[in-house]
Amino acid sequence: MPNQVEILKCKKGETIIREGEKSDCAYILESGTAEVLKSLPNGEYQFVGTLIQNDIFGELGLIDGLPRSATVKASENCRIRKLSQSTFGSLARSNPQALMPILKILANRLRHTLRLLEKLEKLGKLGKVEKKQLISETVPAGSL
Repeated sequence: MPNQVEILKCKKGETIIREGEKSDCAYILESGTAEVLKSLPNGEYQFVGTLIQNDIFGELGLIDGLPRSATVKASENCRIRKLSQSTFGSLARSNPQALMPILKILANRLRHTLRLLEKLEKLGKLGKVEKKQLISETVPAGSL
């Protein structure tokens, strides 16, 4: 895989992927940090989490081909590996076991989302202090 993966260098503040754009590859953050942002109806962005070294992002589009679900911007200068659909497909055919780390990440993110949905469902039943505590327990994207 190393010879088939393109290396990108992004400067602090640079948008790496933009929500809604065509999605045909995934990225692995080799160095630096990046922030995950979700656009709001009013045009502003909501911070979702921080990506750190060895985090993968954009993997959903690699698998399902749907548009990007979030924007990722470099928080500092970054070195990133770009994993194309063709490289991913070759890897899946030649060494399916190598895809286990990606599958584990997806499973962890799904579990986190389900826990968050359960917490959000309870929000309507909680007081102001409990809501703040519950919200503070959410996990940043990079630690999933």
